[in-house]
Amino acid sequence: MLPLSGLHILAFESWGAGSYGAMLLAQLGAEVISVENPATGGNTLRTMGPYFFDAAHQDSQGFEAANQNKRSFTLNLKTPEGQEVLHDLVKTADATLDNLRGDVPEKLGITYEALKAHNPKIVCAHISGYGRTGPRAGWPGYDFLMQAEAGWMSVTGEPGSIPAKVGVSVVDLMGGIYGALGLLAAVLAARETGVGRDMDTNLLDIALSSLCYQGLWYLNEGVVEACQPRSAHTAEAPCQIFRTQDGWLYVACILPKFWEKLCRLIQREDLLSDPRLVTNESRLAHRDELTLILDGEFSKKTSETWLNLMTGQVPCAPVYDIGKALDNPFVRQQGKIVTVPHPERGQVKFIASPFHCPGDEIRISLAEKLGESTEAILRELGYDAPRIAALRKAGAI
Repeated sequence: MLPLSGLHILAFESWGAGSYGAMLLAQLGAEVISVENPATGGNTLRTMGPYFFDAAHQDSQGFEAANQNKRSFTLNLKTPEGQEVLHDLVKTADATLDNLRGDVPEKLGITYEALKAHNPKIVCAHISGYGRTGPRAGWPGYDFLMQAEAGWMSVTGEPGSIPAKVGVSVVDLMGGIYGALGLLAAVLAARETGVGRDMDTNLLDIALSSLCYQGLWYLNEGVVEACQPRSAHTAEAPCQIFRTQDGWLYVACILPKFWEKLCRLIQREDLLSDPRLVTNESRLAHRDELTLILDGEFSKKTSETWLNLMTGQVPCAPVYDIGKALDNPFVRQQGKIVTVPHPERGQVKFIASPFHCPGDEIRISLAEKLGESTEAILRELGYDAPRIAALRKAGAI
């Protein structure tokens, strides 16, 4: 049995953060019902290009990447009939999860205050851009905006270059993780107390929190961190990328023993007694010179040769593009790419769940078509055919 088996979640998602967080919960065994508005075509990601699994362009690969293992239920919460169905769904749910603009959950009736009469233990987890209160509650918020305002773009890239965002939607993905974590914490509390709650997080808070030690350096020492050359660590050297004969290699000598081992492996024991390089502090002070020295050594061999020589002794990794990262033999051998049947494509490939539950396999299933489980879920709630037909006529489902 997967860890979250028996947990019932209603997810109101758009774009990445909520979709991703709810998917992680579903992969761990929770029943996640993705509640989508039929009037707007459901989750915005469904039709986001440029790549689709189907000819009709309704099964976006971007959507599939964050919506596996869920049931799709269409419901228009802006209708009275839709609100009645919501209240019936909430009676058997443990939590709701949404990633909507901060002022929207209250308007749609998916806050604890709106739902507690139907289930006092319900947890309502919210992921917004800037929070559900304050002057920015009504602002739309997106990953790249948070990277800009939280300072991430100032510490990404090479010194002197224009500000750059991280190449993947890290704030959105972290938003999903934080939202799921907050949801689980609140559900545990509700099971003890019998009382649910709202549980809030927002993308800007998450991005600011992630400044971590760099944030404390500014708050307490007035130090404004900047981009480091070669993606180097601020406080350790050598810890950066170096040129090899055929590419780049990241080497991370974050402990003295790794520096000593590196010098011996590259047959440059003389560097251990070089006064410019004897301590981490001196290596940081002479990092440009050290880069030239090590570039000269690493450029003598291919990245693979260096990896074979250093792996397990000096922390290092090849710098790959996405294709090489996913075609990496280690990745394939570890089963991190899985194949899933698809009605049009025959088979499609996914990146496996990052979770591993020994004794229980986490299987990836395709995202459902819009509203695929609507009628089945309504029947599970006890709705008969005439009532379901009436809901369709009213535009509620």
